[in-house]
Amino acid sequence: MELFVGLDVSVRTTSVCVMDAAGKLIRESKVESEPEAIAELLHAVGGPYKRVGLEAGPLSQWLYSGLASAGFPVICVETRHMKAALSAQINKTDRNDARGIAQMMRVGLYKPVHVKTVRSQEIRMLLTARKFVQARIIDAENNLRGLLRNFGMKVGAVTRLQFERRIIELIEQSPQLRLVIEPLLEVRRVLREQYQKLHKAMERLAESDETCKLLMTAPGVGPFTALSFRAGVDEPARFDRSRSVAAHFGLTPSRYQSGEIDRDRGISKCGDRSIRSALYEAAGSLLCISKRSSPLKSWGLSVARRRGMAKATIAVARRLAIILHRMWVDNTPYRWEAKAA
Repeated sequence: MELFVGLDVSVRTTSVCVMDAAGKLIRESKVESEPEAIAELLHAVGGPYKRVGLEAGPLSQWLYSGLASAGFPVICVETRHMKAALSAQINKTDRNDARGIAQMMRVGLYKPVHVKTVRSQEIRMLLTARKFVQARIIDAENNLRGLLRNFGMKVGAVTRLQFERRIIELIEQSPQLRLVIEPLLEVRRVLREQYQKLHKAMERLAESDETCKLLMTAPGVGPFTALSFRAGVDEPARFDRSRSVAAHFGLTPSRYQSGEIDRDRGISKCGDRSIRSALYEAAGSLLCISKRSSPLKSWGLSVARRRGMAKATIAVARRLAIILHRMWVDNTPYRWEAKAA
């Protein structure tokens, strides 16, 4: 008889539940959150296994790859769907969660998620690190502004290159302020140096990747957006229609209907927020910064005249997601003279 497995994963340990097709418990145990440890337990139980389910999370991609390589039919389950299914439990424990996941595998009540390739995970890691350092630079600058404002010193509107010079001008007559501010300026300086390294690495990666070079032929799309989209989509064939990409990244309107209430709401904002943000930034660049005319820009500006720039930017981001996916699938660059679809 085929067996079904539920894995409730935490950083150190994983609760394992094995049951048969009739729902009878075969084995419950807790092992280290290592692919080898989980595989050893499942091999000891015997099998054969129909489905091995685990919830999407920080370790899920690594465990998925390890268990799949060991020959197990592993499935990664969407987090929100699983949370809703397990919320009916009176007692929330790792053991009960593993049982619930095993039951979901047994009855087929689950929503699988795509597990990204190692290449896409590496790209995502670079983009995440770059964004982290960039955010810390902004935090450091805001902190410096706030500290000096307490003494009536206003930095004002300056460029990134002028920022440090302006700070030094403000504190040069105060030894006590220099004692505090100069170490913070050094921190900012180091952060900027490391950010430049990550930024250049991002640019080199985009320039060496054929898919990114193709995507960057589209208006408003630079290395950051191209790499973000490439890592987010990962495998374009997993979307049957290009229009599904925009919905997948939460760029389509949502709807609430219950009884006599029926109203349209804003975009769903489901899926990967970083990809949605990258597409939104690209759309804003296309509409407000790019000087070159294109069918997509003309269409976006016409929407802006009717609905406002905010809604136009979202509309262009949605259409840009569709266009980029179609370009990738067809392996064709952006057609600047073509009509916007």
